[in-house]
Amino acid sequence: MNNNDIKFMQLALKKAYQGVRQGQTPFGACIVRKNKVIALAHNRVWKTTDITAHAEVDAIRKACKKLRTVDLSGCTIYSTCEPCPMCFSACHWARIDRIVFGATISDAKRYGFNELCVSTDHLKRRGRTSVVLRGKVLIRENRSLFCFWHKKHGQKTY
Repeated sequence: MNNNDIKFMQLALKKAYQGVRQGQTPFGACIVRKNKVIALAHNRVWKTTDITAHAEVDAIRKACKKLRTVDLSGCTIYSTCEPCPMCFSACHWARIDRIVFGATISDAKRYGFNELCVSTDHLKRRGRTSVVLRGKVLIRENRSLFCFWHKKHGQKTY
């Protein structure tokens, strides 16, 4: 694990905690190019009543708008949880080079999220995409995010 992966994952975690404090679910993402943060986002599904407003998708939208392109080649996305198939596909279509994630889809499922049990490894193989995967970065800290969210009264999954 390199220091940049830790630093940028910590930013994604911080953004996710911000979202949880605002009544959202425990997911955050950070997009980086050349060691510069391009976009930070947290999950906004409940706020927007948009089931596609996952942290990764929102971060991709922000990065594309900021860079004025749909091509995010050269970027890495840091996600507090292993991307779902929708988010993985969005990363692929945006041509993101690397996906670095913390907790796993199984962790999210354990907390009641309606996850498809399809790993990023499986999607990478089946889709024959060149995206580089790095999982379980700061996994303890990312799992603690789920605990923090779970302890908050009235939190709901989707």
